Amino acid sequence: MPEQTFRYAACGGANTVFAIIVFNLAHQYIFKGDNVDVGPLVIKSYNAALFLSFCISFIIGFLLMKFVVFVDSNLRGRIQLFRYLVAYFVNLVLSYLLMKFFVEYAAINAMVAQLITTVVVITVSYLSQKHFSFKVKPERR
Repeated sequence: MPEQTFRYAACGGANTVFAIIVFNLAHQYIFKGDNVDVGPLVIKSYNAALFLSFCISFIIGFLLMKFVVFVDSNLRGRIQLFRYLVAYFVNLVLSYLLMKFFVEYAAINAMVAQLITTVVVITVSYLSQKHFSFKVKPERR
């Protein structure tokens, strides 16, 4: 296994486990399964927990990817951060849609749905980070 793939798996795995713990704690203890009123919007508790989990794991994930996993990237830090944010937002939307489908239409338990969603999003995330957020630009001659 290439070292970069191992580092991604280790860092991403640790951050994912952390995000799942935050999701579970937020869903059960902060939002207590109740809908969350945000002005005119009503957000289901599992979606509120998902958004909270993503916000916290975004910061940790970026730092791990930049300084541990994709250290060869020669893109500027602010470009990496912007691209990571774009890729992360795509993953957030994908997670939201998958969670909505699994919980509301497939009637799967929220925790099980989160685990299934995580597998799909990890695959998309690795590919987008390697080939977009932290890619290595060819050197000009």
